[in-house]
Amino acid sequence: MNILKLATLLTLTLTLAGCNTMDRLADVGRAPALSPIVDPTTTAGYQPVNMPMPQAIADTYQANSLYRTSAKGFFKDERAHRIGDILTVIVTVNDSAKIANNTQSSRNSTNSAGMGGILGSMVDTASGGTIDTNDALDFNSGIANTGKGSVNRSESLQTSVAAVVTQVLPNGNLVIEGHQEVRVNFEVRDLVVAGIVRPSDIQANNTIPSSKIAEARIAYGGRGQITDVQQPRYGQQVMDAILPF
Repeated sequence: MNILKLATLLTLTLTLAGCNTMDRLADVGRAPALSPIVDPTTTAGYQPVNMPMPQAIADTYQANSLYRTSAKGFFKDERAHRIGDILTVIVTVNDSAKIANNTQSSRNSTNSAGMGGILGSMVDTASGGTIDTNDALDFNSGIANTGKGSVNRSESLQTSVAAVVTQVLPNGNLVIEGHQEVRVNFEVRDLVVAGIVRPSDIQANNTIPSSKIAEARIAYGGRGQITDVQQPRYGQQVMDAILPF
């Protein structure tokens, strides 16, 4: 059964590798194509966000007043607040971690026992005096363990991307999603930002820092010739996944 699974996996891998090879050959001499602009809610894998919501409060008006309880101000608020509105996300990621662990343990044990009387005489006679009956039995054991580990990681990303409001939750919070693609020569850089924001966190210039995004999903990567060179081939990835050593 395992052989059948392995053969099926290898066949699928070779098929995918062949398709990828044909696609790469078709794109020789051409820059990678940019993705079309589409409605994020129609893409594969999109799921509406459901979060715990407080009890809804109906709008109320005071007599001889132009204000309502949910109004942001007297004049029209130009900040994003409806589905389809656009706001700018200021992405700032400065993440660093440095961890070092050093563990060392050891244990030694020594035990000895002698033989006297008739048994000791028999051992002394049989060995011709080469065995000391005072230390006829000797046990020594030792255990040593040393472990070291360290993590030194630093990530920094500063950029901005325009995001679209894809959903308005019952409590007024906004679900946003933004995609940005930049092509430089034969390499495309992708930036994806998604999450939930509060309208009150959106600044007057219709921008919001990434630190104010709840359930934030920020992805920054690339595709093209440089990325292809940096990635291992399909065969190597499959072998790394199935080999037990």
